[in-house]
Amino acid sequence: MPTRLGVVVGGRLGKAVIRSRIKRLLREAFRRHQRDLAQPADLVLVARASIVGKPFAVVEKDFLTAMRRAGLLKAAA
Repeated sequence: MPTRLGVVVGGRLGKAVIRSRIKRLLREAFRRHQRDLAQPADLVLVARASIVGKPFAVVEKDFLTAMRRAGLLKAAA
């Protein structure tokens, strides 16, 4: 079973352009690091207001931090 991703971005975060950008950033962070996951999983990422306006590098760092805290990343070699 492959890892699946769901992204939730509420309307309170901004208009459609901003919400779409947030979804793209989260999907790209997942795409770049999905092979680093220890095992297949179903992920649901819920965007919060703090993500608005952040550059990709910060979103990617936050994504990795969340995956590490959840114990979903492979052990470093």
